[in-house]
Amino acid sequence: MARGAGPPTSLPRGSGCPAPPARPPRCRARHRSLCTVPAGAKDDTFSVLDLAEYTKNRPWWRKIFAPNSGSSAEKYNVATQLVIGGVTGWCTGFIFQKVGKLAATAVGGGFFLLQIANHTGYIKVDWNLVQRDMDKAKQQLKFHSSGNKIHPEVKSKVDEVIIFLKKNVILTGGFAGGFLLGMAS
Repeated sequence: MARGAGPPTSLPRGSGCPAPPARPPRCRARHRSLCTVPAGAKDDTFSVLDLAEYTKNRPWWRKIFAPNSGSSAEKYNVATQLVIGGVTGWCTGFIFQKVGKLAATAVGGGFFLLQIANHTGYIKVDWNLVQRDMDKAKQQLKFHSSGNKIHPEVKSKVDEVIIFLKKNVILTGGFAGGFLLGMAS
């Protein structure tokens, strides 16, 4: 007969095997004070946590990530922050470079095809209409830039970014270096 094949054998109680631990019965009462737990037994009851009350007045990122998800400067050492920032920066720079090349090729190729079509006579450009539209665009830019008012929500988002960058200087530096390396590779 093969080893391990066949029915399991049971050993008598006195052969050195300890008896399985006795589990105390769980209390099904609503309040802990109504439960009676034998002395020395572990209490397996659970208290109810009201999540609506717990998550009230907490930022959304704390709800998603973790209650202790502060700045990376508090959680990781300098080398780890540099590696995380460098790797994410390199990946971002590499993707940015590839997408940028593709976009430049598409725009340049389209412009080149339009010039060929114009030169061969397939397209006739009304330069007076182009000049008039350019003048309108210049006037609108002058009108909108004279106010220099920043919307409050844009200002608050910029302030949040500045605070994040100040708290995570090492991570940001690693990201910037990795981004430049990714653009160069």
